Amino acid sequence: MPTTFNAPLSGNEMPRFGGIASMLRLPILSQTALEQDLAQLDAAFIGIPLDIGTSLRAGTRFGPRQIRAESVMIRPYNMATGAAPFDCLNVADIGDVAINTFNLLDSIRIIEQAYDHILRHNIIPLTLGGDHTITLPILRALHKKYGPVGLIHIDAHADVNDEMFGEKIAHGTTFRRAVDEGLLDCQRVAQIGLRAQGYSADDFNWSRRQGFRVVQAEECWHQSLTPLMNEIKAKVSGGPVYLSFDIDGIDPAWAPGTGTPEVGGLTTIQALEIIRGCAGLDIIGADLVEVSPPYDTSGNTALLGANLLFEMLCILPGVNKKTD
Repeated sequence: MPTTFNAPLSGNEMPRFGGIASMLRLPILSQTALEQDLAQLDAAFIGIPLDIGTSLRAGTRFGPRQIRAESVMIRPYNMATGAAPFDCLNVADIGDVAINTFNLLDSIRIIEQAYDHILRHNIIPLTLGGDHTITLPILRALHKKYGPVGLIHIDAHADVNDEMFGEKIAHGTTFRRAVDEGLLDCQRVAQIGLRAQGYSADDFNWSRRQGFRVVQAEECWHQSLTPLMNEIKAKVSGGPVYLSFDIDGIDPAWAPGTGTPEVGGLTTIQALEIIRGCAGLDIIGADLVEVSPPYDTSGNTALLGANLLFEMLCILPGVNKKTD
């Protein structure tokens, strides 16, 4: 256990518009760093600049860089929840996975190997996407360490297609493959925010038949999601849980910078309620995917993504709370 913990660079030490744009202005540590340095980390932010698994608008390859740039205003203490992650966890930005931008299946292999290495050091990974294909190799790596895991998945889409254009792996097939490969404890899975149209009337029912709790967006309209999260926590508790947040789960009025926007989505306040409602679960990793900066002219989508990743850090096991 280190005697001191990494902390974000203060805006009083370096102007927030200056310096290197690391996630939350944390120290940067290479994934090929000395083993003893990686072993000192409790959690790490990792980027996966991938968009060759997308089916409509590209651009998520630029997501990790823009999320980092928009994270500069985030300060160390969560004033709403009291969480003080940098007082008790050693956290760093360990850069991006060097994917093969010309080959999706090879990229999947590279990502899985990278997370095998990260998890060997007992680091909790917080991932900046990248399209939603990236969650499959992350789950594969987690399965080797934990076995089947619970899942909270926020998204406009179920991502349970059997194939897309004849391909078994793409951003819309991620959780179908995860079920097929036994990566999920299906009785401890919840999908929140699903909406819009389907390829068939049965699209969301496939998830329900696996045992998932499916919360369509209409169930969330005009209300706080705090009561819902009490139900979700009861369903997914009892083992390790992975949190996967597709930014298109949020309505495009608040998060337009994404590849497959759908109207009628969640609000930013509901997004905070969902993540804060996961506190107390055994969260073993999380991702924030599908931010596409070319469609995010204001930067608001990446700004939201950065804040949601900070909220994910604040709910990790062992995070202290300041109450005075």
